Amino acid sequence: MHAPDDIKLAIIGLGYVGLPLAIEFSKHRPVIGFDISQARIDALRAGHDATLEVSNEELCEARLLTYSASSADLAACNTFIVTVPTPINEHKQPDLTPLVRASQTIGRVLKPGDIVIYESTVYPGATEEACVPVLEQESGLKFNVDFYAGYSPERINPGDKEHRVTSIKKVTSGSTPEVADLVDALYGQIIAAGTHKASSIKVAEAAKVIENTQRDLNIALINELAIIFNKLGIDTEEVLKAAGTKWNFLPFRPGLVGGHCIGVDPYYLTHKAQSIGYHPEIILAGRRLNDGMGAYVVSQLVKAMLKRRICVEGANVLVLGLTFKENCPDLRNTKVIDILGELAEYHINADVYDPWVSIGEAQHEYGITPVAEPAIEAYDGIILAVAHNEFRSLGAENIRKYGKAEHVLYDIKYLLAPEESDLRL
Repeated sequence: MHAPDDIKLAIIGLGYVGLPLAIEFSKHRPVIGFDISQARIDALRAGHDATLEVSNEELCEARLLTYSASSADLAACNTFIVTVPTPINEHKQPDLTPLVRASQTIGRVLKPGDIVIYESTVYPGATEEACVPVLEQESGLKFNVDFYAGYSPERINPGDKEHRVTSIKKVTSGSTPEVADLVDALYGQIIAAGTHKASSIKVAEAAKVIENTQRDLNIALINELAIIFNKLGIDTEEVLKAAGTKWNFLPFRPGLVGGHCIGVDPYYLTHKAQSIGYHPEIILAGRRLNDGMGAYVVSQLVKAMLKRRICVEGANVLVLGLTFKENCPDLRNTKVIDILGELAEYHINADVYDPWVSIGEAQHEYGITPVAEPAIEAYDGIILAVAHNEFRSLGAENIRKYGKAEHVLYDIKYLLAPEESDLRL
C-alpha cells in the first residue's frame, strides 16, 4: 500500500461526478482523467465541459490534470477512483455494466499495493461482491493481500453552484483499517467540509443508497397529498406553505422524480433486499407512486381540456422543459419522457422546448427533437414541466402567447402565481 505522498491518481469516468473531482484533486497532485468517450476527452482538452458543472476557466487552470481515452495511460497510476454511472435497466433492476467494465479496465493495469476507490451508487455489498472479483480475475492479484478497495459515495447535485464537491461532507471507507485511513486522508486534502470515516465499505454503500431513498419517499408522500388535495379542491402549495410555518416540517414539493439518483437509487436497495428474501413494502410503494406522476399530470390536463371543449385527439401541446431538473442540461432518467409517452397514448401532438438541452443529445437518448422556438398561438395545452430560470423570466403572459385563444396552462412546478395558471400539481 502506498503512502499518501506517493499516490498517482486516476479518475475513471469524467461526467457530472468525475470531472469536478478530478479538477479538485489536480489542485494538489497530478491526475489522469480517463473516459471511454474520445469525444468527451477532445471537448475537455479544448476547454469545454458540456455538463456545465465546470467552467471553461476552471478547465484551463487545471494544469496538473491530463485527459485520456487510452487505458494504457492508466498503467502509471496506483490509485483509481471510479465515477461511472450506475443506471437501472428496463425492468428496474441494477445495471452494473459500466461498473464492471471500469473494473475490467483497471484490473488489466492493477499492480501490487494499488487501491481502487468506488464512488458510484450501489447496493450494500456491491463493491466487494461484484467489483472486487472482476479486479482479481483481470489482474491475477488477491484482494486485501496484493491490492485494496475503498468506497466514498458521490454527493454531486447537478446544476447546484452552492453545494460543490469540496463543500459537502464526504463519507469514506476502506477494505482494511489502514486503507480506510489512507482513503480518508486522500479526500481530506480536498474536502473543506470534512470527512466521515465509515466503519466498513458496506456501511458507506448503505448510507449513500438510503440518502436518496429517504428523499424519494418524502416526495412520494407529498405527491400523494397533492393528488388528495386536488380532489378536494385545495391548493397544495398553500397547504404546504401553511404547514411549513412549523419549525420541523420538511419543505418538500410535489413533482416528477427523475434523474440519476432519486429515481434510481431506491431500486438498488430493493434489489438487494429481495435477494436476501425481504420484500420492501414502503420503498416500492413510494417508487410506484412517483413513477406514476407523469400519467397523472396528463390525465389532469386531458380532463381540463375536455371541460373547455377542446378536442383531445390531434390536439397540440407544448411541454416546457425536458431535463430532469431545473437549470442544468442533464437528461438522465428525466420523467418528462413519461409525460410525452402518455400524451402520445391520447394521440396528442407534443412539442418540447428546452433552452438547456442539446438537440443532438435529446435525439440520441430519446429520439426526440426539441423545437428551436415554440410557435405563437399554436397550442391547445401548455405544460410547465421544468422550472428553468428562462421560463420564470418569460412569465405567464408570454408563456400564454404560445397558446391558442382557448388553451390550458398546467404549472406543475409552482413557477407562476396561483391565479396565473389553469392547473397546478
